[in-house]
Amino acid sequence: MNIKTIITVATAIIISLVIMFIIPQKETSIPKSVYRVYLAGKSVGLISDKDSLDEYIDKEQQTLKDKYKADKVYAPEDLEIVKDITYNENISTTEEIYNKIKDIEPFTIKGYEITIEGIDTTNEQGETVEGKDQTIYVLDKDVFEEAMDNTIRSFVDSDSYDKYLNNEQKEIESGATGTIIENIYIENKITVKETNIPSDETIYENVDDLSKYLLFGTLEDQQKYTVRAGDTISDVAFNNKLSNEEFLIANPEFTDANNLLYEGQNVTISIIKPQFRLVEIDHQVSTQDIPYETETRYDNTQYSTYEETIQEGQVGSQLVTSKVEKVNGQVESAVIDNSATQVLKDPVKRIVVKGTKQRGSSGGVDSGLSSNTRIEGYWLWPTRTPYYISSPYAYRWGTLHDGMDIAGAGFGSPIYASNNGIVVASSYKWDNGEYIVINHNNGYYTIYAHLAERYVSVGQEVSQGDTIGAMGQTGFATGVHLHFGLWRGFPYSSGSSSMNPMSLF
Repeated sequence: MNIKTIITVATAIIISLVIMFIIPQKETSIPKSVYRVYLAGKSVGLISDKDSLDEYIDKEQQTLKDKYKADKVYAPEDLEIVKDITYNENISTTEEIYNKIKDIEPFTIKGYEITIEGIDTTNEQGETVEGKDQTIYVLDKDVFEEAMDNTIRSFVDSDSYDKYLNNEQKEIESGATGTIIENIYIENKITVKETNIPSDETIYENVDDLSKYLLFGTLEDQQKYTVRAGDTISDVAFNNKLSNEEFLIANPEFTDANNLLYEGQNVTISIIKPQFRLVEIDHQVSTQDIPYETETRYDNTQYSTYEETIQEGQVGSQLVTSKVEKVNGQVESAVIDNSATQVLKDPVKRIVVKGTKQRGSSGGVDSGLSSNTRIEGYWLWPTRTPYYISSPYAYRWGTLHDGMDIAGAGFGSPIYASNNGIVVASSYKWDNGEYIVINHNNGYYTIYAHLAERYVSVGQEVSQGDTIGAMGQTGFATGVHLHFGLWRGFPYSSGSSSMNPMSLF
């Protein structure tokens, strides 16, 4: 075979190979424009038409549309469709892609995501607890706005709130009592944005459900109590770890803790857990008693067992102007405007005559602290007047507040020993702050906490009315006040028990 023939054959073979392999391969390598579908960052396939998947989802999810009365159902939140180029990858049908994703991620509907920003708090150990954000989903913004309004009215008198909103509050006339709301605001930052809501989230469709959640922090059925004969609101509240205010918030059909209950009546006794902090600042003018003092006179012609009241004490009265800050219906702080205090009636002191004559050595009284052994009779109010009881002896958020908080007298104002006794504690503790405990030598103890300063030391004998410290805000305290507690036994020791300090007065 000559050279020319060899060249001809070789050329023919090359041309055949080109025809057999190169040309067909070139035909199958034409690039195609498609859409790649990702779910949670992972590719689930290719489709030729982006809109077809949205349309197919909406058609197949008619049940979801009917449930929420939605106009359209959308793809899962983590689904992403990106334009892509392919040469020979298989292209899935819309139905195939739908079947791949329907059981992995929930489909979505248009609505609103509301975020209530959490606020840092301090726990009972004095540690900072980071506030948790609350996320709420609604289909209609009006549902959220009405639910918020309902919840606010759980904490604020509805008529007063309307007058505040409409700027219709009347000034308090001279010599009269009353309350003016100066400001109401939600301390938490709240943001609202339109979004696609995953269908497996809790979606609030009506005002009542969302109002319940905002007040109690749950949609579970609230705990109920059936009223028995003789029950009062105060009794039912205390026995179920509620304050009177919390009971009234949970049972808005009652307007006052003095409202009557009837046997067989069902009331809510669940502890409220508001999902935001509503701050209310009030200007209040109220009447307040002025305690009377007791003057003791001694008669050496009468025996030591003799005691006679020759003048009965009479309480006075005064008009007190206060600025009070409440959070979710509970008083957090109170400041009294002493310059506006108006005395309506002066108190009349009580005068008591006691004998000092002894019946002989065998009949004498015990030496030492015999005069300190009384719980009955007159006890001195531990702060100056006027004052404001910012928190009584009661449950707060399910925990017993084992004393009463007395505010309004001002930072550094004097704190008095309520009765005679021996100082058995004068120290600092993270929760009580600067505090003092007095043993009244009859089983009863009083505690004075959150002081700015302490003026007495352990072992010191004090008399009723002695200044033992100054009002402050040390320890775990909100606002300047005195925590005044009454205990049977040394406070917080084994076997001791707290009592309502108001039982002394």
